[in-house]
Amino acid sequence: MTSTEPLLAAPMHAAPAEILLIDAATLALVDMNTSARANLGYDGAMPQGLRASDVAPGLDDGALNALLASLGEDIGDQRCLRTELRRADGSSYPAKLTFLRTQRDGRSLLLAIGDDLSPEQAASSALAQYQTRFNAIVDHTPGLVYQFLLAADGRHSFPYLSEGCASLLGVQPAQLQLDPDLFLRLILPEDRKGYLEAMAVSKISLSSWNWEGRIWIDAWKDVKWINLRATPHAAGGGAVQWDGIMTNITDSKIEQQEALRSRARLAELTEHSEQVKEQERARIAREIHDDLGGNLTAIKMALSMLSSRLPQDQPALLEKATYLDDLVDRTIEAVHRISLDLRPSTLDLGIVAALEWQAREFEKGSGIACIFRSAEREIELDPDHAAALFRIFQEALTNVAKHAGATRVTVTLRRQRQHLTLAICDNGRGIAPADRLKPHSFGLRGMSERARALGGTLTLSAAPGGGTMVTIKIRLAPSPTARSEMPREQ
Repeated sequence: MTSTEPLLAAPMHAAPAEILLIDAATLALVDMNTSARANLGYDGAMPQGLRASDVAPGLDDGALNALLASLGEDIGDQRCLRTELRRADGSSYPAKLTFLRTQRDGRSLLLAIGDDLSPEQAASSALAQYQTRFNAIVDHTPGLVYQFLLAADGRHSFPYLSEGCASLLGVQPAQLQLDPDLFLRLILPEDRKGYLEAMAVSKISLSSWNWEGRIWIDAWKDVKWINLRATPHAAGGGAVQWDGIMTNITDSKIEQQEALRSRARLAELTEHSEQVKEQERARIAREIHDDLGGNLTAIKMALSMLSSRLPQDQPALLEKATYLDDLVDRTIEAVHRISLDLRPSTLDLGIVAALEWQAREFEKGSGIACIFRSAEREIELDPDHAAALFRIFQEALTNVAKHAGATRVTVTLRRQRQHLTLAICDNGRGIAPADRLKPHSFGLRGMSERARALGGTLTLSAAPGGGTMVTIKIRLAPSPTARSEMPREQ
């Protein structure tokens, strides 16, 4: 029997796997099936003298003899190895060969069944490239990319932690994976409750887990603010796994806190400025009323005395004296009006009386009906706070007269425990949201700043039936009586 005689049975020739038949004694390649011929490029007659090492360069005679020795004489034994097969054109491809002993017509043969690994290798290469790209993205992502797994029995772990773990948390990924409770211990005690509550809500609703809190970095003896954002999904067996990222937000938090402190200082400065202005207005009002008003009264009295002594046969002098008397009266009225504008004397009678007086003055001056309602006739209020609330009320009424086109205004003042609420409601055209944001809306801005300086709030809303409602709500300080009745610490 020559090497070119077909030794493989017909079913083997039809098999999709590549099958090679090797003479165990000479290691010559004696036959190959149709799949092997097609893939190796031997569609015609197989060349004479072709050896196994010609097709599989990695399997020289020594390697094949060692393989035969390891198989022994047991027909059912088999060995597998990975190598490369060479085509007739010199190209090669990866393959896995499974070797078995067989016999044909008393001839000892070695059967090699091959699997082309090119698709597997291509897939592996693509996966490796994807993994490389993923690692590059993760390594350059600021923060820590992680997976967090919470089992049904409460046990938890970190299946994945990026290299950002060390720079963000001050611990190595392996250290945190071995001791998952370490992360909870890093969180400051006052922030742990919020962390656990946010996790519980996310687990129950399978909604995003967003949390901000502080951690203690022992390696640097420092506190960091971190932001955690993760997306949950069911992991089977009642477990939930989150895929997310943690980032360092310390700088932004410091800026935010500084902005809040700056705003608080600005509010204090605004409040102090308003107090100084009110005090200066009160001082000027007193001086105008007492000094200028007193002088004008004395002038009127002296003028009256002089007028009574003028000769009756001098009508021009009498007319001039009457004119001067009327001028003094008008000046006294102007002084009175200016002093009231600077600081209404009714503020000395309390905030309720001052607001009620201003409502009547507004109705007289604008012709718009103004209804004032208050269940209490006296409400104890700090003088500076009373002046600030009065100024807000004045500005609100001014806005109604200028812009609302209203015919009626209803003012309600009510006390609710430790809060005082003033509501000014008109039946005008209302205010559009865009009008509130106009850069020159200094009236609204000033009202809001005054309310904030009082530690309160100012809100604008649509009034029932149309129009606008301005609501100012401030907190009342405990009265001296109430403070004296509070229990003292022992």
